[in-house]
Amino acid sequence: MTRQTTFLLVLVLGFGMGVGFWLAPKLTQQTASEKIQEDKKPLYYRHPMNPKVTSPTPSKDQMGMDYVPVYAEDLSPATRQDKGRILYYRHPMGAADTSTSPKKDEMGMDYIPVYENEASNQRQVSISPEKIQKLGVKTETAGLRQLANTIRALGSIQVDERRVRVVTAKFEGWVQRLYVNVTGQTVRRGQPLLEIYSPELITAQQEYLIAREGEQLLSASSSQAQATAKQLSQNALQRLRFWDIAPTQLQNLQKQAQALDTLPLLSPVEGVVLEKPAVEGMRFMPGEMLFRIADLGNVWLLVDVYEQDLDWIKPGQTVSVHVNAYPNRTFKGKISFIHPTLSTETRTVKVRIDLPNALGLLKPGIYGSVAITAGDGQSERLTVPDSSVIDSGIRQVVLVQLNEGRFEPRVVNLGRKADGYVEVLDGVAKGESVVTSANFLIDAESNLKGALDGLESPKHQKAGQ
Repeated sequence: MTRQTTFLLVLVLGFGMGVGFWLAPKLTQQTASEKIQEDKKPLYYRHPMNPKVTSPTPSKDQMGMDYVPVYAEDLSPATRQDKGRILYYRHPMGAADTSTSPKKDEMGMDYIPVYENEASNQRQVSISPEKIQKLGVKTETAGLRQLANTIRALGSIQVDERRVRVVTAKFEGWVQRLYVNVTGQTVRRGQPLLEIYSPELITAQQEYLIAREGEQLLSASSSQAQATAKQLSQNALQRLRFWDIAPTQLQNLQKQAQALDTLPLLSPVEGVVLEKPAVEGMRFMPGEMLFRIADLGNVWLLVDVYEQDLDWIKPGQTVSVHVNAYPNRTFKGKISFIHPTLSTETRTVKVRIDLPNALGLLKPGIYGSVAITAGDGQSERLTVPDSSVIDSGIRQVVLVQLNEGRFEPRVVNLGRKADGYVEVLDGVAKGESVVTSANFLIDAESNLKGALDGLESPKHQKAGQ
């Protein structure tokens, strides 16, 4: 080896050692940085195009781009402060399980903290625009409306109980002759119904005639004797009046001064004979029914109204009645009485409607339907379509559309229902859009049950062990 070769070798070795000493700190620093980066665990992964969409595990968007990991130092102090305190820890894979303290799931993954200001977002669900279009999602705005409801009920025409009279005699006797001998016959007030023979009635007439004759004989006697005779005569006549003897017959008795063998029994009302137990020649006892007569100038319609509609009706309301026998006619009536008891078999209450029946078209037993148009009489109320309500039997929920593709389930308190709308007492604000179609499809598509579980306060859930 020559001196020149040795010199070149020493020069190359020196240059290499110098570069090594210069690069060593750089390489060491880079290796440490990479090691630190590998040791760090991301808090979550965010959508590459929409930071508001996050995932607890690595994922890809619709275009195949990887979600971006987000570390604790990537968050600004303001962002960390906005989150507020930690409310609870949720399952990293979205299962309906929470914990009040940090823990790991069955695969060793850490539970994700849920901050105070993030709790509301946990209730929201997201559906892609393509799926929304396929599901046929429709929405409607919650607004103020004046509720009015039309209640329809079925019933039958009944006799007005206040216009029914039973014809009886107040003494024993026999039916000598029948003037009204057909059920259903119309009678006038004061019309003779039958002729009565009664020994008691003849005796009462004779007593009156004897008392009146004694009064005439004592006309020249003392005033006390005259007063006594007159009192006996008046008492005998009053007894005949109490037996419902017609005034005309009493006048004939006074004029003829002779007891009548038979006397007529007159109709006390104008109406239709509903029952006629009386038969010519039969014997009757005091109080026994001979005729049952009803005035059909006003009738009742008794309908069955379901209990959920009772709040809409009240006495005095005007109703429209349609009768099957007269399809081209409409009858007007008024609610006169609401029965105080409910049928446990049908869950209905009897409602009585008064109907004028001057023409006699409404016959007892005919079926009729009634339409009761009722309003609450109050100002406009906040309402949503009743198709927007998902009723689980325990609570009622509506889906509120926050923006395109994002929905939030809300537990609502409901009031009255009318004409396809329902009053919302709490849970939805005026102007918010609620989903009216494909509610249950959204439920299945986005696992609404898991979102609803977020409505429950963590302190009421069982903490994981």
